Amino acid sequence: MYTVGEEEIDAIAKVIRSKALFRYGVGKECDRFEQRYASYLGVKHFALAASGSNALLAAMIAVGIGPGDEVLTPAHTYMATATAVLAAGAIPVIVDVDESITISPAAIEAAIGPCTKAVIPVHMWGAACDMDAIMDIAKRRNLIVIEDSCQGVGGGYKGRRFGSIGHIGAFSFNFYKNMTCGEGGGVAVNDDRLAKRVRGAIDPCHFYWNGRDDEEKPFAGNGARASELMGAMLNVQLDRLDGLIAAMRAEKKRILSGTAAFGNLGLKPAPMNSADHDCATHVMYSLPSADAAKRFVKVFPSVIAGKTGRHTYTEWDQVLIGAGAAHPAMNPYLMAANAPCRKSYSKDMCAASLEILDRTVMVPTNPAHSESQITDIIHDIGVASRVALAGMSMDEAELRSDVTVDVQKFDAMGRDDAAA
Repeated sequence: MYTVGEEEIDAIAKVIRSKALFRYGVGKECDRFEQRYASYLGVKHFALAASGSNALLAAMIAVGIGPGDEVLTPAHTYMATATAVLAAGAIPVIVDVDESITISPAAIEAAIGPCTKAVIPVHMWGAACDMDAIMDIAKRRNLIVIEDSCQGVGGGYKGRRFGSIGHIGAFSFNFYKNMTCGEGGGVAVNDDRLAKRVRGAIDPCHFYWNGRDDEEKPFAGNGARASELMGAMLNVQLDRLDGLIAAMRAEKKRILSGTAAFGNLGLKPAPMNSADHDCATHVMYSLPSADAAKRFVKVFPSVIAGKTGRHTYTEWDQVLIGAGAAHPAMNPYLMAANAPCRKSYSKDMCAASLEILDRTVMVPTNPAHSESQITDIIHDIGVASRVALAGMSMDEAELRSDVTVDVQKFDAMGRDDAAA
């Protein structure tokens, strides 16, 4: 969350005073946001849900993912990407990321098997996946592309908005995202029939409020309906979004320009698939080794990509232990239909990803950063680079006197994004 102010308070208060908290037949904020955000993304349909996890599951249900299917997921993403596959009754197959910290197209191609039905590219930390390569593979190999844009709100790839490129896209609006209503999510899609299935997956009573459809029969599911309070807040947040993204992109460009001279020490920006269109929530650097990354973050308060907990497959307990559901009869790992699917996991199965993640450092940006703060960040990246990469020895007292960004204040300005 970057900015929440009086406009959001006024919008929510207006809904409460009107007593129009329910979206169907009473309120208008959810409908208004769905129409506006669909237009923003350049898609025909957008359906609000209670969370990004709900949105991912609704997208999978809509495209027909279920028992007997494998879905390729990246080794580095929030665990809901994989657990949503299990919630649909299918099996996640974990594949490597590359140095962009997004799913490797080469790994996708190599991992496709007889049961593989879909792939989930995740625009991790708001950085774009190589969507041209992924869509080409999907077309050649007959795969469904479920675009996980939960961490990519406001970003894009080569001029197209995240979530509008694959066959269907999912979003999150929880506290840690670029646009928030505390929780919340949604699904973007162009296909009319899939849009009906998405809405049915989000709300099994959708047909009751909006009329039965003879072409698309209803099916049972858990409700994940959004409230008018969420819609009201998101309508205000959407007005802020482009300004926030523009500020972070400007900061990122300035930091990259200001730290370019440290390339001779071995400080290299992580490769980007669409550098001018990503969310720019972080400036990512590929360091020569995990030890260098550890030295860097000890000096300068930043984040090692491989140390962000639930974002790396080694921390997905439910997947690793085969706990795909609370009841064994509903556990995809035990279903006869999934017998041909690959279900073996180990913590070292994607060693190449772990090596990349453990030497990738992420410096958070923030639209609230002042010019002087950005100047301090550039200075401090230089200090950390000399210590981490040039072998400079500095004791704790010297470090604290030379690093200008206050660690506690820096945490408040963005470091906690890594918890999302």
